[in-house]
Amino acid sequence: MAEKKKIIIDTDCGSDDAMAIAMALNDPNYEILMISTVSGNVRMKQATINTLTTLEYTDSYYPPVYEGCDLPLIRDWVGAAETHGEDGMGDIGLVPHRLKASEGNGVLKMLEVLREEEEKTVDIIALGPLTNLAVALRLDAETMRRADKIWVMGTSGLSVGNVSPVAEFNIWQDAEACKVVLDAGLDQLIFVGWDACCDDAMLTPAEIKRIRESGELGKFCIDSNRQLMELNVQRFGDAYLDMADPAAMAAALYPKCIDKMEKYYCEVETSSGPAYGAVLVDRLFFSGKTPNAYICSKLKEDLYKEYIYQTLHVK
Repeated sequence: MAEKKKIIIDTDCGSDDAMAIAMALNDPNYEILMISTVSGNVRMKQATINTLTTLEYTDSYYPPVYEGCDLPLIRDWVGAAETHGEDGMGDIGLVPHRLKASEGNGVLKMLEVLREEEEKTVDIIALGPLTNLAVALRLDAETMRRADKIWVMGTSGLSVGNVSPVAEFNIWQDAEACKVVLDAGLDQLIFVGWDACCDDAMLTPAEIKRIRESGELGKFCIDSNRQLMELNVQRFGDAYLDMADPAAMAAALYPKCIDKMEKYYCEVETSSGPAYGAVLVDRLFFSGKTPNAYICSKLKEDLYKEYIYQTLHVK
C-alpha cells in the first residue's frame, strides 16, 4: 500500500467547502491531518459548526477541527448570505450532533503540525480567505515553507471576478492577507481561479440531480447549496452549480484533471477603490519580475466531474 499524502485544510466552510471537504475525506490516497477554520462565507464560529456537520454527514474519519482567525487582517468582515445563506449551508437547519472543535488555535496548530511532519510532505489546501495563512507566515515563515504545495481557491484566474468586475470573493475578503502570502516567496503556491469551475465545469441540473439522488451524502452536498442554485438561475439562466472549492480540491488531489495551469508574476490590489482584491496576473510578462504563483484557470471537466462522483460515492 502506498503511503497516503498528508494534507491540512483551511476553510471558511460554506456549502461548496462542505462538498470539497467530503471529497477529501473520501479519497483513500490522502490523510487530512487537521482542519482550521476562518471567517469568510460566514464567521469563523459558524464555519466551525459547518465543518463539524460535514464530518458527521460524510462519516469517513474525523480529523481535528481548530478555530483560527475571526476577522480579516485590517478590514471588517463581509458575509456571503446571498450566495450560501445566513448559516453558509442554505439555511436548512444543519448542525453537528456529536462532534466538537478541538482545543487550540488553528494557526498555531497548523505550524505545530508542519514542524512535526517531515519537510515537504504536507500540502495545505486553503478554501477561504488567506487570513490564517498570512498570520502563520508572519509568526513563522520558515515553518510554513516546510509545506510542500499550498493550494488556494482564490483569484478570478484569467477571467472576471464574482464579487466585483475584477475580484474573487476569497481574495477580496482579505486582500492584505493575500499580499502577505504572495510576498512570502513560496515555491509551490497555486491559485485555482473561479474561472476553473465555470462554463463547462459547472454542474448542470441533470448532474446535480444525479448527485442528490445518490444517497444521504449527495443529498447533503446538494441541499446545502440550494441558495447558490437559486442565485445561479439569475446569473446563468438555470440552477447550475459553480463549485469553486470542489474545483480547487479536485485540482489539488487529482491533478490529472487540470487543463490549464501556468506560473506568473502576480500581485494583489490592496488600495481602496473598485479594484480592491483583484489579483493582477502578468500573463505577457510586462513586469520582467520572476513568477511567484501558479494560476490554474481550467479543468478537464469530464475528469473533474468523474472525481466528484467517485469521492461522493455517486453511481
